[in-house]
Amino acid sequence: MTVYIINPDKDSLTSRTGSYGTKNYLGTFALPFAVVNDLDFIATLEQRDKIAGIAEAVKVGLIRDSGFFDWIEANVGPLAACDAGAMEILIRRCAALHLDHIATSGDPFEMQGTRPLDFGHWSAHKLESLTAGRLRHGEAVAIGMAFDSRYCVEIGRLDDHCFKRILAVLEGVGFSLWDDAMDSAGEDGRPALLRGLAEFREHLGGELSLTMLDDVGRASDTTEIDEAALLRSLAWLRERSIW
Repeated sequence: MTVYIINPDKDSLTSRTGSYGTKNYLGTFALPFAVVNDLDFIATLEQRDKIAGIAEAVKVGLIRDSGFFDWIEANVGPLAACDAGAMEILIRRCAALHLDHIATSGDPFEMQGTRPLDFGHWSAHKLESLTAGRLRHGEAVAIGMAFDSRYCVEIGRLDDHCFKRILAVLEGVGFSLWDDAMDSAGEDGRPALLRGLAEFREHLGGELSLTMLDDVGRASDTTEIDEAALLRSLAWLRERSIW
């Protein structure tokens, strides 16, 4: 099993659904004293949950370590089958990369606006609420990464070859890159998913800063979003889902 040894005063709060039917509205942020990962826990999960966690490994490879992404790409088959050996390598490397960022970024408590580990998350958080939790976090993050990666192609930031590699890895592992909730309309008639930008801005403390890809293993931040390009990206993913 996986045991999180953290501040006992807030442990029971952060795991529950909070205000507005959305997670993470209750409780306070605190770094854990320790995180103990028991790889035997993976064997107790359903296939869908095993795969969902792989999204975070793909994410950190994309923004931090092209070699790790290359390894994931070369091991899509074993990972899709949740092979124990492949999963152990994946989890260890993913944890090491996340820890390295937290320990060396100079912002362990995320007081600043830059949060590269949230790549693909602005729309993922919104998708989780739009589907009332039907989508697992990792499933929503996979869609969010595909969405943001397509956006990077639309604005000329990411080349098509890299984009196709990303889609192939995500789908090869077992993720769907479209959900009908993405077609939900808000009160203003615009896609409800785009409301996720405003909510993510609030999450960051008032100023929007998104991590976007420049290449596999290389990312940088942007504070301006081209909504027309976002809409084109959404339409592209929709059309691809019905090919």
